[in-house]
Amino acid sequence: MKIEILDSAEKDLLDGFKFYERQSRGLGDYFLDSLFSDIESLYLYAGTHALHFGYHRLLSKRFPFAIYYRSQKDIIRVYAILDCRRNPAWIRNRLS
Repeated sequence: MKIEILDSAEKDLLDGFKFYERQSRGLGDYFLDSLFSDIESLYLYAGTHALHFGYHRLLSKRFPFAIYYRSQKDIIRVYAILDCRRNPAWIRNRLS
């Protein structure tokens, strides 16, 4: 099984990193470490999360972010990593 993080999700991670780094130096690194840990958990739990807007949604353990992914036979594709505090209509449009 392989996990592929699409460019759109990488940009989401970078945006989150910049946001948290502005809050406190080093917090951005902690954000990335936490989110990558959550993504790695997909090796064990891919496909078990509830569907939202046509994607499985994994909620981050430490930050208010959701990882939207799809699982196929041999690959897990991460499409977006979005702040759960955003308007649900914005999230729906972003995932369309």
